[in-house]
Amino acid sequence: MIQVFKLPDLGEGLTESEIVAWLVAPGDEVTLNQHIADVETAKAVVELPSPVAGVVRVLHQPAGVVVQVGEPIVTFDIGGAAEPDSAPTPEVEDATENSAVTEEPSPTEQREANLVGYGPAVERGGHPQRRARPGAVAAAPSAPDPAPTPAKSGGERPRSTPPVRALARDLGIDLDTVAGTGLDGLITREDVRAHISESVPASDQHEVADSSGAPTATPGTQPGTERETRTPIKSLRKLTAAAVVQSAFTAPHVTEFLTVDVTPTVELLDSLRADRQFADAGIGILAVVAKALCLGVDRTPAVNTRWDEPAGEIVQYNYVNLGIAAATPRGLLVPNIVDADRLDLRGIAAALAELTTAARAGTTAPAALSGGTITITNIGVFGIDAGTPILNPGEAAILAMGAIRVLPWEYRGQVALRKVLTLSLSFDHRLVDGEQGSRFLADIGTILADPARVLTMV
Repeated sequence: MIQVFKLPDLGEGLTESEIVAWLVAPGDEVTLNQHIADVETAKAVVELPSPVAGVVRVLHQPAGVVVQVGEPIVTFDIGGAAEPDSAPTPEVEDATENSAVTEEPSPTEQREANLVGYGPAVERGGHPQRRARPGAVAAAPSAPDPAPTPAKSGGERPRSTPPVRALARDLGIDLDTVAGTGLDGLITREDVRAHISESVPASDQHEVADSSGAPTATPGTQPGTERETRTPIKSLRKLTAAAVVQSAFTAPHVTEFLTVDVTPTVELLDSLRADRQFADAGIGILAVVAKALCLGVDRTPAVNTRWDEPAGEIVQYNYVNLGIAAATPRGLLVPNIVDADRLDLRGIAAALAELTTAARAGTTAPAALSGGTITITNIGVFGIDAGTPILNPGEAAILAMGAIRVLPWEYRGQVALRKVLTLSLSFDHRLVDGEQGSRFLADIGTILADPARVLTMV
């Protein structure tokens, strides 16, 4: 029986996804929930599991293509493991040729997150042995391939990876004419670009955007310079742009600033690091600010609300899903710590470490990027003192923490060098009055200036 699998609804308002790489090809047998492809939404790269056990018949879309939810992407034969040539199979782009020629991903590129809300959870294991396709020549593992030559013979497909094939396709390059310099003759991106340099006159050469969204540039007036660079607007950048525009032109932003002497908090952190019970907890200033924010929310609940326009209601959250703005190679992500208000300082530090590691590795699940109620952005890591952060849509407040500076400061009636931090709080004035925002910011500042004051606030 033939079953067509369409791109599933990934939820959270995401309507499209780019197929990063296929891990199966026509003729392959797959098991239920087997990882068959990596797909990139505007928020994260996730694994696409197989919804059935059967044989792959058709890959409807090649790697590098953006697919809308509901479009067919793969056809399975679930009636039995029939031979590939028992039924006509349209010519489609393979994902890889065999395991000997795929590029081994680095540890940070390993995809650990399963597609959220899709497919049963099963123990991950090795993928089934891929079936040889008609006309393919099995590579002997004990003997290296002969030196690559520009022309391939015998009808064998040039060995490369999906991103490289997408790049060659965009540039109009026939991979049969490209010599591979990678492992066992693998054709790399550099091989494709070198082929352009060899075959196109220098005066006509241009940098061209590849399937990963690399910039397209035009030559400048001087050697080695470019007059302009164009980058496609897609994926995370597209989503971020839409979100900040919606927020900036929907919620009336107010931003307040507070500069605090955080020397006592820094001294507290030093003492915790020297304590064997906390030495490996990884507690830093961000964890302390996060805990202070949660305590402040308890005293000023208005900052943890949402304006529901269609219902004509203000939604009060009785929990804190704390969003943490994280700069990643793909752009800005804001995953959140669920029920952060229920965690102690050690628990928040552990959650922060896990959250930021996953975000930067590209393994954050889409569900972790939604449902936040209030956000912190740490601009201090970039050496910035203060800013006017834009609210995440659906949230009432966002706190920016600046860099800790050693400055002359009034201390016990004298001027002393103290460690100083500036906090910037933006809030939605429909939901938070100036008095409420000021009290909330002052509470956080009080905790950072004198951590012992927490005892008077809980």
